[in-house]
Amino acid sequence: MKLYGYWRSLATYRVRVAVALKGIALDEPEIPVDILQGKQFDDAYRKLNPQSVVPALVMDAGPPLFQSMAILEYLEETRPQPPLLPADARGRARVRGLAQICVSDGHPFIVPRIRRYLEQELKADEAARTRWQQHWSLKALEAVEAHLAAEPQTGRFCHGDAPTLADVCVASQVIAAKDYSRCDVSGVPTVMRVYAQCMKLDAFARSHPSRQPGAPADFKA
Repeated sequence: MKLYGYWRSLATYRVRVAVALKGIALDEPEIPVDILQGKQFDDAYRKLNPQSVVPALVMDAGPPLFQSMAILEYLEETRPQPPLLPADARGRARVRGLAQICVSDGHPFIVPRIRRYLEQELKADEAARTRWQQHWSLKALEAVEAHLAAEPQTGRFCHGDAPTLADVCVASQVIAAKDYSRCDVSGVPTVMRVYAQCMKLDAFARSHPSRQPGAPADFKA
């Protein structure tokens, strides 16, 4: 099992966390694909993932897996312990819904190809691009906050007292807002309480972008 990713990639972060939570040993260290330098468009990587995004998970048999949520679901199905989805159908739907707010509604607005389009095609200056990133990063967290603060299924983590796929995805969105966009996250206290619980776990903490090979020495969470 080989993971292609990038230190800064939030989608790769999600896979890193799930792999660590499940105690899966990769065959070699994460293989870097510098998405800021355009290495995802190299022919060799495009053969692994024609969309030219990270991550990609390669195994001995079959084509590479792609898209972080699909990879997380695959890991859950093939390595069910410890479980990252609740046992009941309603609980699984809630966890998936919280996850999708982050990975489908929040994260896509701030990925490099979108920022590049804003700059090159729409001629948005850096200040405008920063406002765009901050706006969409916080919108996703505000939606999650509304669910977590109001629903009794919320526990120490997003759903109950053990981490689930929702926590993996919400943690990545917090990193986007707090560490990348430098948003004021005081308006999402339940989210930040859950995030603090996540970061007490080694799987979340050591997977943080700032702790990956290739992260700049001056990058601070």
